[in-house]
Amino acid sequence: MINRPYVAYYRVSTQQQGRSGLGLAAQQEAVRRFLQTTPGKLIHEITEVESGTKNDRPKLADALRLCRVRSAILVIARLDRLSRNVALISMLMDSGAEFVAADFPYANRLTIHVLAAVAEYEAKLISERIKARIAAQKTRGVKFGGKLDEFGHLYLRAARAASDVARIKRAKARAADLAPLIRELRDKGKSLHAIADELTRLDIERPRGGAKWTSDSVRRIFRLSRLRPPKKYCSRSRAI
Repeated sequence: MINRPYVAYYRVSTQQQGRSGLGLAAQQEAVRRFLQTTPGKLIHEITEVESGTKNDRPKLADALRLCRVRSAILVIARLDRLSRNVALISMLMDSGAEFVAADFPYANRLTIHVLAAVAEYEAKLISERIKARIAAQKTRGVKFGGKLDEFGHLYLRAARAASDVARIKRAKARAADLAPLIRELRDKGKSLHAIADELTRLDIERPRGGAKWTSDSVRRIFRLSRLRPPKKYCSRSRAI
């Protein structure tokens, strides 16, 4: 079986630190036991000291970013830390990262099924609204099918524009995830080519897929994340 990388996320607060089953040591032990029975390697641990009633989770955002960059699975100690916090569920779902609860390994699948059911219901409502609009337009004499009218061309242009916006948004989000690692490699004095070699060695997926990085693909990450590129590249750019 493939050993997947894991990132552990713990949350503690002053009030909960000493309560049974909720302290940091107990969460770490739960994750340790889980990894003993699961093929995988713990590559990082992140602890958030925050009240459970607050929705701002900067450390969780860091953990999810690391999961996306390293294609890792987020592991939390207990399911109740997930199920009773709607903001946490939303943040996990929006991140696109895989996650698992140490005390209930299949919780992620159950959650995905529930969310899929909700998404299916929303899609049904959208479909019904679209059908209702088409029916209303037909009663006003609007014809569908055949050659595209002005409205159809406008619709296609809008759809293409929306697709381009979505693609750029995904590329910028991936660049933002990779920015801390790229910055760290740059600050160590690595060139664009050396950074590309290191990202390839770490088997980190490129924004467009694949894990074979080039100087050009690294340069795009610098541009999208608005990071200052390595000095050698800056000098060359000024010379040009």
